[in-house]
Amino acid sequence: MEANTQRRKKYIVPTILVIVIITGSIFGIQQYTYYQSHEDTDDAQVDGDLSAVVTRVGGYIDSIGFEDNQRVSKGQLLVKLEDNEYRLKLAQALAAQKTAGSKIGVSQTQVTAMEAAALGYKAQVDGAKARLWQASQDYERYAALVKSGSVPQQTFDKARAERDAAQAACQSAQEQYKTAVAKIINSRSELNVANVATDQHQADVDYARLLLSYTQINAPVSGIVTRRRVQMGQLLQPGQTLFAVVDEHNLYVTANFKETQMQHIHPGQKAEITVDAFPQEPVQGMVYNYAGTTGAKMSLLPPDNATGNFVKVVQRIPVKIKIDASPEFLKKIRPGMNVEVSVFTK
Repeated sequence: MEANTQRRKKYIVPTILVIVIITGSIFGIQQYTYYQSHEDTDDAQVDGDLSAVVTRVGGYIDSIGFEDNQRVSKGQLLVKLEDNEYRLKLAQALAAQKTAGSKIGVSQTQVTAMEAAALGYKAQVDGAKARLWQASQDYERYAALVKSGSVPQQTFDKARAERDAAQAACQSAQEQYKTAVAKIINSRSELNVANVATDQHQADVDYARLLLSYTQINAPVSGIVTRRRVQMGQLLQPGQTLFAVVDEHNLYVTANFKETQMQHIHPGQKAEITVDAFPQEPVQGMVYNYAGTTGAKMSLLPPDNATGNFVKVVQRIPVKIKIDASPEFLKKIRPGMNVEVSVFTK
């Protein structure tokens, strides 16, 4: 019995050693096989578009239509400013536009009247030219007759006087017609100025309407409101940040892979994403692109390796990974959550 016991004890240690070696080999082979087709990192977070909402006009807050961390829809009214001042400015612009429009009517009437008067003066010029032609013909006829003594000198003098009077009347009619044409040109210029003024007043009306619309601040995207910094009755200044909206329809993962891993990672590769908050619900993703620089290069104080104290540190490249998950899952996660990412490289 003692001999058998000694014999069994003799084989326990080698047996355990063999089991450990076999188990370790299997585990090592599995790990080697896995890392031949995967690149993993736990330096990753959920990211997303954060739309900061700022006011474009100043004024006191009249009403607030949301609570902090509330889910809102695109176009939903969130903040309304007191708009009495902007409504008055719009009314002033509309009144100025109406006045300018009436001036256009007056100028158009003047142009029409001047054109009618010019037609009358043009008819007078034509009549004066006809009378001048008749008087000139009589003068030439009597000039030939008076030389032969066929008509008395008095008749010739009368024909010459009528010719001179016709010339003066024709010249006066022409000057009146030229004056009427000049007045038409001036009236048309005034009409053009009135039209330009009307266009300017229309621009003023559009601008006043635009400012009035800015008193209603709507959600730029559908998502969750965060960082609320406004209260009822608060006086806002143009350009002041009010809150931010996280676009829940455009969430993605930013995974910071080591530079030594990037040789196997390319856009279009599939990935598995595990959010630390929901470890039992892994989701699929796809490598979309990666940054143009390392994360350290874009930091506030980037490292300068030209100082002489150089220590080689493995850098990390931010990689953008799109999330392929159900809307219910996307509503549960938030930008900034830690995740683990595994990219299928083969």
